[in-house]
Amino acid sequence: MNFRSHMKPENLGIAIAPMVDVVFLLLIFFLLTWNYARQELELTVTVPEANEGQEGRPSPGDVIINLNTDGTIVVNRSAMTLEQLREMLSKLAGLYPNQAVLLRVDVDSRGEDIVRVLDACSAAKIWNVAFAVIKPE
Repeated sequence: MNFRSHMKPENLGIAIAPMVDVVFLLLIFFLLTWNYARQELELTVTVPEANEGQEGRPSPGDVIINLNTDGTIVVNRSAMTLEQLREMLSKLAGLYPNQAVLLRVDVDSRGEDIVRVLDACSAAKIWNVAFAVIKPE
């Protein structure tokens, strides 16, 4: 007595569900990285030109402070007062002693506004401050 079935296995084709999962994961990954990159750079700030400036990309842990012409301080696409900036930098310096700060200053910003932001960095014990510049064309 033979109890085995002699049916031929059917070819099921390509498995769609794993492919859809991978596509959705890639979509989520690219949306999150695009959103993070968008938050880093405030497009309304026109940084000055410098011949000796170094080309470099900020690392993901850097704090990017944008200083507009009217003295508005923008971090992560939200405006801050000088006291809020000082408090945020103090918390970061407590967590990460070598915290880097990238200061994107508009060309037409006043010098006293720049000094106030640098003073907030100094009060928070952050000494790793760099200025964003572009090379002239």
